[in-house]
Amino acid sequence: MAHFELVMPKMGESVAEATIIKWLKNEGDRIELEEAVLEIATDKVDSEVPSPVEGILVKKLFNENDVVKVGQPIALIDTQAQDQTTAAASTAPTPQPEPAAAAEEFVQKAIETTAAPSAIKSTAGRFYSPLVRSIAAQEGISQAELDSIPGTGAEGRVTKNDILSYLKTRKSAAPATATAEQAAVSASSATQQAQATYAASAPAASAMPAIKPPVIEPMPGDEIIEMDRMRRLIADHMVMSKHVAPHVTSFVEADVTNIVLWRERVKKDFEKKTGEKLTFTPIFIEAIVRAIKDFPMINISVDGYKIIRHRDINIGMATALPSGNLIVPVIKNADQYNLVGLARIVNDLANRARNNQLKPDDIKGGTYTISNVGTFGNVLGTPVINQPQVAIMAVGAIRKKPAVLETPQGDVIAIRHMMFLSHSYDHRVVDGALGGSFVRRVADYLEQFDINREF
Repeated sequence: MAHFELVMPKMGESVAEATIIKWLKNEGDRIELEEAVLEIATDKVDSEVPSPVEGILVKKLFNENDVVKVGQPIALIDTQAQDQTTAAASTAPTPQPEPAAAAEEFVQKAIETTAAPSAIKSTAGRFYSPLVRSIAAQEGISQAELDSIPGTGAEGRVTKNDILSYLKTRKSAAPATATAEQAAVSASSATQQAQATYAASAPAASAMPAIKPPVIEPMPGDEIIEMDRMRRLIADHMVMSKHVAPHVTSFVEADVTNIVLWRERVKKDFEKKTGEKLTFTPIFIEAIVRAIKDFPMINISVDGYKIIRHRDINIGMATALPSGNLIVPVIKNADQYNLVGLARIVNDLANRARNNQLKPDDIKGGTYTISNVGTFGNVLGTPVINQPQVAIMAVGAIRKKPAVLETPQGDVIAIRHMMFLSHSYDHRVVDGALGGSFVRRVADYLEQFDINREF
């Protein structure tokens, strides 16, 4: 028999591990070419792992909820099996007809992988890796205390970085050790850098007294619905953001009549020439990018008492999913696109988001976010900052309203297309002058849109 090693696929430059959330095949099952074998998750993105070969699944090397590193074997597939009975009887992997040294290495790797300890589950239903358990035991952290530590890993899992950051707030911890660990994390990868940003902000939050949620007794006839994985992640992220950053929101009303009339006039030709539908979103993003260049201190993150000013302008766009959940794909280097390019990437990310086809890197690295609440007919909103960013803008529904216009002949009342902009920002580093000036500048760019513009 010939065995094929199915490995955890590489899902992006900044992704080092993923969680197995569901096996779609059991040992002994037949697997067709490109058929999905299991579902995996990293942050908000759930993906299926297809098989590049046909055969019989003879061995699962990990269980559901285990966290597996990229490139690590996760299953063995017999590519020469004749029937499921023969395959199911194979309990030990047989190496391919390779040289003896290679075969021995293959078997040893499979044994070591299978014997590796999986994450340990607490009585509260939370998983902890052996490393986190070991650190907790060495530092005298009780189970209850461990359960209270905020986690930035998959499904709220406590990572090594989280527990080391938490130890900085305890009097018995050694500050120098935590600082060294934190510095190492910040330099490792984009994902760990985002985690470190939150972890550095966590000490002040974790020092606050714990807030107990209200006890709710269901009434007769009530239906109890368990949150799915994505909704739990969203809930935890929103609570963390409000806990870490003091939110302030400024509002501006913009006259977007020129944009509405221009889009109505060119949208058919735009789609005919470019193959892309022209929505308002790329126009709004273009104005935001221009304003960020004018006010670069909006394009920052907070790391403890340090401010990180980002070179790249990466715009996240909040996207509603058919499931009712929310995801924020990111337009990397948005300032390098013209309007046609922005329209193309906005449509691509939105379509892939709604079809669950986003890759992990598609939602990484955002430095500023826009949320179009007008899609649902809302006039304005007060969005929650998408950590570790420091600001987010909501654009409301465009409505026809009577407005006063200044003309050389005097003031007149006219019907105009008006829209509210809501700008929420982190008051730790963004004051009202900056936050208010920024949203006003975005409105100015929208109002100054050239109605004769070519694309």
